[in-house]
Amino acid sequence: MLGGANNRIEMSASPAQDVYEIRPRKDQDRFDLISGRLRRGPIWYAGPDAVRNAVAYAKYRSHSGSNRAIIRVFNEVGNIIEIHLP
Repeated sequence: MLGGANNRIEMSASPAQDVYEIRPRKDQDRFDLISGRLRRGPIWYAGPDAVRNAVAYAKYRSHSGSNRAIIRVFNEVGNIIEIHLP
């Protein structure tokens, strides 16, 4: 469960933007792609290209609609380490 001040999910954005977050899972081998736009909940990615694949999917999803996205990548302590603006 995500909680606490550093791990809080903040999905607020302007109506013209989608927000995606990529967060490491507790097992440290996998990552979750989280967004309010994902109807079935988070998507998990594993392997050496997990973050790159999650970013690519979020970019693809944002280009398939009329909205632009903000993609935030978090480290294991909850700090943003990358921001992508497709």
